[in-house]
Amino acid sequence: MLKSLFCLFLVLGSVLSISLSAVESHQQRKTVLLMWWNSENLFDASNDPATNDDDFTPEGKQQWTEKRVLLKQMRIGTTLMAIEAHPLYRKYPDIVAFAEVENRGIFQRTLSRVPGISYRAIYYDSPDPRGIDIALAYNPQSLKAGVSKAYRVTWGTMLTRKIIVAGFYAEKHPFHIVLNHWPSRAFDTRWTEPRRIAAAMVARHIVDSLLVADPKADIIVMGDFNDEPGDRSLKEILGSSQDGSMVKSKGKKLLYNCWAGYNGIGSYSYHKRWQRIDQILLSAGMLDQKGLYAPPGAFRCFSFSRMLDPSGTRPFPTFEKGRYRGGYSDHLPLILKAEIGQ
Repeated sequence: MLKSLFCLFLVLGSVLSISLSAVESHQQRKTVLLMWWNSENLFDASNDPATNDDDFTPEGKQQWTEKRVLLKQMRIGTTLMAIEAHPLYRKYPDIVAFAEVENRGIFQRTLSRVPGISYRAIYYDSPDPRGIDIALAYNPQSLKAGVSKAYRVTWGTMLTRKIIVAGFYAEKHPFHIVLNHWPSRAFDTRWTEPRRIAAAMVARHIVDSLLVADPKADIIVMGDFNDEPGDRSLKEILGSSQDGSMVKSKGKKLLYNCWAGYNGIGSYSYHKRWQRIDQILLSAGMLDQKGLYAPPGAFRCFSFSRMLDPSGTRPFPTFEKGRYRGGYSDHLPLILKAEIGQ
């Protein structure tokens, strides 16, 4: 009897030891947290004569005062602090990428209000008529920045946001992010589709160039694409796929769309229907558990109750049909918790 109990305790002790080792190993695993968010009209209250920002001034249509700017900045800061406090993350994003930012100044001032972290910005002005850009910042304590570049999207006389590519190092492991804010669906989806296809071709060119240099490159493509994963611009031109094994076998042609298998709500709501127009896509190199990689469950569309309107069917926006609501944004942010392998 005593011998049987001794054997039982020995087995249980071994199992417990293995379990604790696995937990400790997981906790010690280093991560890189990436955030994409269309922040919805992060403007300052000053009039820029070079852009069409007159609506976002105290005297303009939106009555965009310093008080409203401050509330907008507080909403963004609250969201970043909620990510830092979340049990899945316990840290601020190492990379923050926003759409719809007016200029470097308002972007840096907004992030400077976040306690306990000092971000460093990488910023390129775009030819968008309203003056809105893609803004990028990173934590220099966890990442080292490499080369970055902005690519212009051309289609007739269209003026739109540039596509940004930026290289980083997580410890000794290089990776690249490609940031997008494609032309909107305003007026008519089919009429504006060629514009998004033009943007998709530029993004695909960037990805192809990176893969020529390194077929196993770790590439993360993020953005507000104004199309969903199955639309032509994403599926046929950019190479969006929801089949991870297919991406691994055809690594130079396809990108894994992180919405695959995700059961949560979308990032944007149109006529009370959740849409997935904000997306994160990964190269095959991000699926191989080497260098920087995305483990199962790495992707999340992030929100908490106050980021949604009372109906729960859409985000709580800053503006709705031209009327000021004072919310967070008409989009929800996306999070990717990547891990650093060998």
